[in-house]
Amino acid sequence: MEVNEKENVVFDNPKHYDERTNLAGTCAVNLGIEFPALVDMIDNTTEIAYTAWPDRLYVIDRAGRIAFKSDAGPFGFRTDRLSNALERLVPSETNN
Repeated sequence: MEVNEKENVVFDNPKHYDERTNLAGTCAVNLGIEFPALVDMIDNTTEIAYTAWPDRLYVIDRAGRIAFKSDAGPFGFRTDRLSNALERLVPSETNN
């Protein structure tokens, strides 16, 4: 993407899982992501199962059900909707 080139965030597609996890860690730090992120296996089994390309954000509840699925990202990410889904699942102490 042109915006990625402009921001100098163009990386080769990882060929091994350790390369993928290192790249994911770099992205998490650079983007200021403060929640745990999971990394798919190199064969993309989770991506295929959840139709996760282009990027999507998911929230999985304690029963293993999808509680939230974002629109295609990164431009379809609506953090307000993600926050609402998380608040429904994990009420803060101030809301109790």
